[in-house]
Amino acid sequence: MPLPRRMVVSGVVAAVVLGTAVGAVRWAGRDEPGYQPPTSHVVQPGAPGQPGRQLSGTDLAQISPPGFTAADSLFIQGMIPHHTQALAMTALLAGRTTSPDVTLLAKRIEVSQGDEIARMRSWLAERNVPTAGPHGGAGHDPLMPGMLTAAQLDQLKQARGTEFDRLFLTAMIRHHQGALTMVERLYAGGGGLEPASDQFAREVNADQGIEIQRMQQMLAKLG
Repeated sequence: MPLPRRMVVSGVVAAVVLGTAVGAVRWAGRDEPGYQPPTSHVVQPGAPGQPGRQLSGTDLAQISPPGFTAADSLFIQGMIPHHTQALAMTALLAGRTTSPDVTLLAKRIEVSQGDEIARMRSWLAERNVPTAGPHGGAGHDPLMPGMLTAAQLDQLKQARGTEFDRLFLTAMIRHHQGALTMVERLYAGGGGLEPASDQFAREVNADQGIEIQRMQQMLAKLG
């Protein structure tokens, strides 16, 4: 799922690499007198209608990365309980599923989201941001879309076999889609400019987008 475009803020620079054709020619002649290896240039975008400016190493050293915002904190605070419920769902597989594919998927989710929860807690602690944010309970919080209600979790607990697999995949797809919505809201709210929060949000967007496709394929096989 493509991420929304973000405006250039506070002189954020874009890396512009020389064309591969030029680089290939220079590399082919690396043994020739006067050979210079391919180089990369960093250019600061100019005002509308104005050319950009190539930045020197000194210029780059003076550019500070953007700091985190309230949108970043809200996103991380909400994603922790969101991930936590996903782990609660995967914990239900024992004795309920007979599908190796569903089991492998659940293990992937447990490993990746368990690690991400630890990363998010560290992110908050390093910035002196409380772990708990202005979020409500499971299933009725607009800030955490895709969360299952207590009744939906109970229904999942009661299911067995193919019925469980179908309910699990359907619920986890919705849960993952909710996480992608949270990523969209992060950028729409002015967050994701800080390198760490941006990287994490992009990883969530990519990983859960791939898993949604896999789960949809698995669900289609169940009929």
